[in-house]
Amino acid sequence: MNYGYIRVSTDKQSVSNQQFEIETFCAREQLNVDDWIEETISGTKDYEKRKLGGLLRQVRSGDLIICAELSRLGRSLFMIMEILGHCMTVGCRVWSIKEGYRLGDDIQSKVMAFAFGLSAEIERNLISQRTKEALACRKAEGVRLGRPQGALNHNYRIDGHSDEIRRMMAEGLCRTEIARQLGFSTGTVDLWLSRNGILACETLTIL
Repeated sequence: MNYGYIRVSTDKQSVSNQQFEIETFCAREQLNVDDWIEETISGTKDYEKRKLGGLLRQVRSGDLIICAELSRLGRSLFMIMEILGHCMTVGCRVWSIKEGYRLGDDIQSKVMAFAFGLSAEIERNLISQRTKEALACRKAEGVRLGRPQGALNHNYRIDGHSDEIRRMMAEGLCRTEIARQLGFSTGTVDLWLSRNGILACETLTIL
């Protein structure tokens, strides 16, 4: 199967230019496009969540993907390398018209596949190393790592309602009603009570 892959970033762009390039190229090479894959989506989007991902899951050995240029596959070198590496693994050829690349099953393509795979592995290791170094640096500076306590509870926004909570409790309102009136969850109210050393069943007296 020969696939023509076309991608534009916005609906204001036309797919006709890329399709014309591919059709002209195929006429010159005496090839037929069996199926067209067209999508309007940013190249930064994970390719597995694009139509391209579906195409890559169905291609088989001997298939051919033709694109106007490699940047149509993705907007980062790492992503493009990963896509090409997958294609070479399953034996699917990828031809890029603009760059003149013909990645197939010849020795040059195998060397490039090795280089792509090695580069991708190195990049993953570098990202991991940079992340660990950044975290170690922040820890050395005294920055507390991880999710702040109470981050799931509106980042302590409930603290701004302390006087209201105390008043409501003094009036005998239960924590469920307090949570409802203030727009917080019961768990958030419980956390506030716990942090302030107040039992949920206590009734406060305002002096």
